[in-house]
Amino acid sequence: MTAKIKVLVIDDSALVRQILTQGLALDPAIEVVGSAGDPYIARDKIVRLQPDVLTLDVEMPRMDGVDFLRRLMPQYPLPVVMVSSLTQKGKQITLDALDAGAVDFVSKPTTDMAQGLKNMLQELRAKIKMAATANVAHWKADRRAVTSQLRTIERRALAESTDKVVVIGASTGGTEAIRKIITRFPETMPGVVIVQHMPAGFTRMFAERLNQLCAMEVKEAVSGDRIMPGRILIGPGGLHMEVTRSGGHYQVRCEAGPTVKGHCPSVDVLMHSAARHVGANAVGVMLTGMGSDGAEGMLAMRKAGARNIAQDEASCVVFGMPRVAYELGGAESLVSLDHMAGRIVDLLGERKI
Repeated sequence: MTAKIKVLVIDDSALVRQILTQGLALDPAIEVVGSAGDPYIARDKIVRLQPDVLTLDVEMPRMDGVDFLRRLMPQYPLPVVMVSSLTQKGKQITLDALDAGAVDFVSKPTTDMAQGLKNMLQELRAKIKMAATANVAHWKADRRAVTSQLRTIERRALAESTDKVVVIGASTGGTEAIRKIITRFPETMPGVVIVQHMPAGFTRMFAERLNQLCAMEVKEAVSGDRIMPGRILIGPGGLHMEVTRSGGHYQVRCEAGPTVKGHCPSVDVLMHSAARHVGANAVGVMLTGMGSDGAEGMLAMRKAGARNIAQDEASCVVFGMPRVAYELGGAESLVSLDHMAGRIVDLLGERKI
């Protein structure tokens, strides 16, 4: 019999702790081993109860979830699913939490509380089971050493690459992976388009945060935005993003549509469009994430002449999307996250094998 996933619920509200505990208990694969009203109590219970996964409220008194994560992860890395509010402050703290090591998040309902709560608990149960498989061991490394390596990539000459497009797909764990890669890109880099699985309202803030860190311009995409050297476009939450060609340049189209592989925006949608319109001028990159979104689109890109790589298992939080992309034949090779930016730059100057 498979062991149950042991969960510790951390929230300052006794009512929320009760709701989460009862809601998680509906899944026979999950066992709530305890709850805590603040991070100080949680710290002692983590050592005593040894949970597999934490659920953590974003906004708490005494110490918020982000400060707690920054102290916890280097010492005692555990998969954490944040419980987030959809307020502006809540979104900002949620992105801080992902930067600090949280695997994923769910949003508290704001309308139709009964149905919204049911949907949130269903999503939380699914993400806890995913989080239980996540690799968070790398957070025990010296974070200062990692930070000091940002932008150390050699600024190679990108001659004859201005018509190239870098196409990146990511899901669980992707916000940190994307940050590590694109902060190493020089401002002369060809245009980059990214789909990161994230709800509407979060992608704009994600783009704005990255824009403060990168040599390149980073923005949430809108239909008609041109893909050009020095610019990174993030697909907006709730809309599919496609690459199109208009005369002598590439641009994006962002439109509502049904979910693909359970997602909107979908990596498959983006990569299929890159296969059609960019072909051999594209470099495809598949980063950490659960499921198979993007694998078929990446294969179409490769058949159209693109050079494609995927993140290796050791550096992934969840080795799902990269694994499927590689096994299906869409990705030529698996590359560690630390070497990803350099490999992308190399591929921009190479021809297809």
